[in-house]
Amino acid sequence: MKCFERLVMHHIKSALPPSLDPFQFAYRSKRSTDDAIATTLHSALTHLDKKDSYVRMLFIDFSSAFNTIIPQQLIHKLVQLGLNTSLCNWLVDFLTGRPQAVRVGSNTSSNITLNTGAPQGCALSPLLFTLLTHDCTPSHNSNLLIKFADDTTVVGLISNRDETNYRSEVSHLAGWCSDNNLSLNVEKTKEIVVDFRRVRTQHAPLTVNGVTVERVSSTKFLGVHITEDLSWTDNTAALAKKAQQHLYFLRKLRRARAPAPIMCTFYRGTIESILTSCITVWYGACNASCRKTLQRIVRAAEKIVGASLPSLQDIYNARLPRKALCIAGDPTHPTHSFFSLLPSGRRLRSLQARTSRLKDSFIHQAVRKLNSR
Repeated sequence: MKCFERLVMHHIKSALPPSLDPFQFAYRSKRSTDDAIATTLHSALTHLDKKDSYVRMLFIDFSSAFNTIIPQQLIHKLVQLGLNTSLCNWLVDFLTGRPQAVRVGSNTSSNITLNTGAPQGCALSPLLFTLLTHDCTPSHNSNLLIKFADDTTVVGLISNRDETNYRSEVSHLAGWCSDNNLSLNVEKTKEIVVDFRRVRTQHAPLTVNGVTVERVSSTKFLGVHITEDLSWTDNTAALAKKAQQHLYFLRKLRRARAPAPIMCTFYRGTIESILTSCITVWYGACNASCRKTLQRIVRAAEKIVGASLPSLQDIYNARLPRKALCIAGDPTHPTHSFFSLLPSGRRLRSLQARTSRLKDSFIHQAVRKLNSR
């Protein structure tokens, strides 16, 4: 059944328009969490480069998002997207009339029939959720809705202390969720306020459905730790701690006299993959101390393996232009416009930045990298 689900998923994706919801980064060719995070941070940093501005970011948590899908609502949206009737009828049959029971040890409950939601672990469920939410778009130009499957972030770009549009956007989103049978888990929803102004004002708390949203100084966003000062110290500490724990297993392999190629493969799969997660987003803006902390782990792994391993700087230098070329070649990508050629056709148009925070961000680093080739 899983194989057939994947076939249906590929068929649905091939029938969708390429420009559908450009800020939904899941299940899109050559897009990943890197793109979602980079787009979020570039929008925030570009706005913060202006005077009398700050940014509020709301990290939404849905309660049992996939379990609340109403098939009839979903099918109505799929028909509007141009999917054929036969496929829509199959999806209705797939999502309705599903028997479910609970077994604990040798005891099994009686069956109940489910007619809402998508099956847990189903290959189609995340894609169907993204299609259900494709019409959830910002109502104001000063706001962004960044989506990666069921992870949704509201970015409010606020100027002159006017939060009207941002608060209106959050109310609009809450209303949209109510209309589409989605429940906002306000207790797990977090907000970060990024404000670099010299004279800061007290920021009024945000309420959703009558409940005050918790304001935090740091939160995890698509696997990366985002802080209110947009530094990468917390993220570096989390990566270093996790990678160091995996060094233990690398040492166990050495004691078992595993061949160096086996240990290198283990390192790439369990340690390097951690250290380089979303590296194009954060490495260019890391301070020297953070880079040294992570590189020390690479050197420790080299001593254990007894072979040379690629440095994080080399990996970053290889991935940065690769990701930049993907964006430059994709007209539907939200940041594609920043990779525009000069009339000569040989170089990209340089981007202006007033602060080092923006200058060191992914988009600016990528443009400079491509121009230096």
